Amino acid sequence: MCSGGGAVECSRHARYFMHFLTALPAALAAHDTTRLSIAYFAVSGLDVLNSLHSLSNQMTKDLIEWIYSLQIIPENEDDDMTVCGFQGSTTLNIELDECNKYYRCGHLAMTYTGLCCLIILGDDLSRVHKKAVMAGVKCLQQPEGNFSATLSGTEADMRFLYCAACICYILDDWSGFDVEKATKYIIDSIGYDYGIAQGPELESHGGTTFCAIATLSLTDQLDKLSPQQVEGIKRWLVNRQVDGFQGRPNKPVDTCYSFWIGATLKILGVLELTDYNENRRYILDTQDMIVGGFSKWPQTGSDPLHTYLGLGGLSLIGEKHLNQVMPSLNITTRAFDSLKELHQKWRGK
Repeated sequence: MCSGGGAVECSRHARYFMHFLTALPAALAAHDTTRLSIAYFAVSGLDVLNSLHSLSNQMTKDLIEWIYSLQIIPENEDDDMTVCGFQGSTTLNIELDECNKYYRCGHLAMTYTGLCCLIILGDDLSRVHKKAVMAGVKCLQQPEGNFSATLSGTEADMRFLYCAACICYILDDWSGFDVEKATKYIIDSIGYDYGIAQGPELESHGGTTFCAIATLSLTDQLDKLSPQQVEGIKRWLVNRQVDGFQGRPNKPVDTCYSFWIGATLKILGVLELTDYNENRRYILDTQDMIVGGFSKWPQTGSDPLHTYLGLGGLSLIGEKHLNQVMPSLNITTRAFDSLKELHQKWRGK
């Protein structure tokens, strides 16, 4: 348990998250196509705050129905399933002519965050078209082992490799994921400094190091790292702490890396090598005491991403009144326990 001045304004942050589940603020209008990921920050954030009771039964049902409305499923079993998955917003629910049909397709990050939201809200995932989702995942893996986000064309890198691994883990189906190729891609992306980049020979980054290590954990491949690589990665991660954490050497400290770096160290079993009190002080310095939420830097505006990841970072170091986070999937241990029960049911245990 960490100590230090100040307290987390749980009720204020819960009210802050609720705003993003009713109407998207004008400042975030440009992010409407990724609205499902914003909903994930809010829903999972409420769970970390132990405040899911803020959602009425009707609102919970409405959220679940809205998420399912974003699922792209085939009309017939013989239809092309490579476009399947979850979209980020109902804005994208439009009819397209045949030659442009592939632009309406699933997105790995939206599929991952959508599935997380359903689990957190208590849904049993019975309406998820698993076969179609897995077909959508499989077609996005590249020959090098990484993944594109969507069939219509995006970068292919470590972020979406991680999202694909989470989807497969949640649905308990690895038929759309070549673990061997993905593992090689991750190992090839370890830099000379032992940080991990978006891809081979690129700059090491805290966020992508999390994506890589979390993927190895979810796929049970951490033992493919050599002892030298493991120790080097630990050292690189620990050296990212200033007071809070930075994502790269010589970059400013940023609230979100208290989770990205902290969760990676937690997976590797060495988070205790960091200074919890300094980390906590930095995160609380970014807390908005008027409207709620956390920002990336002190004296700047809060946003749902940094609010959620700031709370996640505090949870990792044992902040009172916060639910624990399961680091590799980035959901609470309460939600993870519900997922494990679903897995046992699916396996007939």
